[in-house]
Amino acid sequence: MRLRAEKISWAVRGKPLLADVTLDAPAGTLVGLLGPNGSGKSSLLRVLAGLQRPDTGRVLLDGVDTRSMPRRALARTLALVTQHTAADVDMSVRDVLLLARIPHRPLLAATTAAEVAAAEQALADAGLAGFADRRWSTLSGGERQRVDIARALLQQPQVLLLDEPTNHLDIRHQLELLHRLAREPVTVVTALHDLNLAARFCDQIVLLHAGRVMAAGPPAQVLTPARIAEVYQVTADIDVDPVGHTRVHLRQSIESVHSG
Repeated sequence: MRLRAEKISWAVRGKPLLADVTLDAPAGTLVGLLGPNGSGKSSLLRVLAGLQRPDTGRVLLDGVDTRSMPRRALARTLALVTQHTAADVDMSVRDVLLLARIPHRPLLAATTAAEVAAAEQALADAGLAGFADRRWSTLSGGERQRVDIARALLQQPQVLLLDEPTNHLDIRHQLELLHRLAREPVTVVTALHDLNLAARFCDQIVLLHAGRVMAAGPPAQVLTPARIAEVYQVTADIDVDPVGHTRVHLRQSIESVHSG
């Protein structure tokens, strides 16, 4: 399913968070949102997910304005994984996962054996076999992040939105997650901080700064020394790794160059 945002602008108390942002994620692609803290990545994901109505612009799924879609239909189509989840929820991991199936059931219908089996498989796929009976509140930040992503995939969305999904993960699980997202037959838009992970796994990159799109396109076109300097205020060298992926070597902050 194609996800497109057209000319999105949103301000809070007069402060622009997004300004004339356009994003295009063709069906089945992995699109990375890059930019420093405060650049608008989380705000854009909230708008894309329908959690925040922009002041201007629209979000389209296969050409259909999401504002015209019933909430239940949107929940079956699109899933969002945020950066922060409540840690004190008194539920089992299995029950947290099964929340993903609610949009697919008739109202008041009970959980089915097939859904329970699918939840167990989702945990196994996430490398969390045996976690179903653990209490959510006992999980580490990284474990909660992995369960949250498994829950989103159990929802079987056609579009998956993720806000910094690698934040709480160690290096191994970061790589495993991005490998998996690249293989999933869904459209993925994810905010990332690591430029090299984005360059390696993303089909397209949208580079944000102060709520505006500075560049959008394949990693090799977007991640240039000049753009990295402008957006991140650091110097960088760019080359290509042995398998053809763009590789970023960060050097130092521009401020330290000038002060030195």
